[in-house]
Amino acid sequence: MTQVNIHEAKTHFSKLIKQVLNGEEVIIARSNKPVAKLVSIDSSRPQRELGTAKGKIQISPDFDEPLSDFEKYMQ
Repeated sequence: MTQVNIHEAKTHFSKLIKQVLNGEEVIIARSNKPVAKLVSIDSSRPQRELGTAKGKIQISPDFDEPLSDFEKYMQ
């Protein structure tokens, strides 16, 4: 774990991000008192389960037929 002051963190931010991506935690301090911690975010998403709505949705057979209310607009 690395501890840096705020000025050093601003100056070497890219370097600190690389350290975090390599698994290290970085503590940012003000007057040698820790105020923040940089850690890597777990970017793994849960796997989506396909077919969970199967059988719950029904589409009418005439779904894509023109609406009778709009016949005059379709001419």
